[in-house]
Amino acid sequence: MKVVCTGEKLKNAIILCERITGKNLTLPVLGALLLIASGKTLKIRATNLSLGIEFEIPAKIETEGVVLVKGEVIAGIMGTLADSDEITLTLENENLVLKTKKSKLLVKCLPTEDFPTLPAVQEGIVFSIDPKVLVQGIKAVSFAAAVSDIKPEISAIFIYTDAEHIVFVATDSFRLAEKKLKLKQVPEITQLLIPFKNIAEITRVLEGVNGEVRIEFTKNLISFSGGGIFLTSRLVDGIFPDYRQIIPKEWKTQCVLLKQDLSNTLRLSTIFADKFQQTMFSLNPAEKTVSVTSQNADVGENTSSVDAVLKGEPIEVTINLRYFLDAFQALSGDSIAIELTQPNRALVVKSVSDHNFLYLLMPLNR
Repeated sequence: MKVVCTGEKLKNAIILCERITGKNLTLPVLGALLLIASGKTLKIRATNLSLGIEFEIPAKIETEGVVLVKGEVIAGIMGTLADSDEITLTLENENLVLKTKKSKLLVKCLPTEDFPTLPAVQEGIVFSIDPKVLVQGIKAVSFAAAVSDIKPEISAIFIYTDAEHIVFVATDSFRLAEKKLKLKQVPEITQLLIPFKNIAEITRVLEGVNGEVRIEFTKNLISFSGGGIFLTSRLVDGIFPDYRQIIPKEWKTQCVLLKQDLSNTLRLSTIFADKFQQTMFSLNPAEKTVSVTSQNADVGENTSSVDAVLKGEPIEVTINLRYFLDAFQALSGDSIAIELTQPNRALVVKSVSDHNFLYLLMPLNR
């Protein structure tokens, strides 16, 4: 094998693919990258069995071939090279030799036959979409997904289509986030459950794709292709909870307030919150204020008020402060609305100017 390519493209491809390699000590081959030189391109493959990637970059192929090298080694090398360097890759005596104008490095190769093949989606449902839409929707809700794999169906991002929207949902049973994005052409998706553990790398890869991405999926597998990248991920085989049943149809108390004012007040409360992040909200329509109280036996106590427009009945509710703050990254606009029915029922948080994001938060029992 002999390949000549630009340092910038090779560096980006190697570093991106290395992040997807497996760190499984019992299967060290999953920590390797497979380099395939054929035609006019160099392909870099990586997999951890749950997630796999093939990154194709243009290159001058003088001699075709395949090599397998340790991912962390070659990624470490790429991190030290300048983007402007032209790199020559050559297979010599079962070793990969990398040459630049000023460097010559030799990397031990591994047996290529040990590397697993990337699973292919066969006879799946196919559609195309702007990757920016996918990334926006996933990022808007992923913070609410369960981290533990005890319940795989909620340790995932739930995606489906409804009328003219593609809908993204995540929950850990204590809070739930829903984001709707409008599409010109809406594919028919009943359920996609993408594992949360794969989400960070999927969004990172899709952020680098220009133009539309082609998506194909079956019950257990999904693939994304576009811009020289092929990405495949296992799907969760389960049923996402019917969350629509717990969304309150009406409210007894509503408050509208400036997002920045509430954010500043909540961040002050984090100093005084206890280890359970318990914070009490007192909504008093007669006084037109929302009082926020937190206390910690080792630190002290804080009560702050925020001006608000309130409707309905006075109510007090205790919530997890950190969970509430998490929603601010997805709330757009200057003002937010908080709607409540009872102290022991989920409260709804949403943007006044954008009704396409909804956040449900379960109260804490004091």
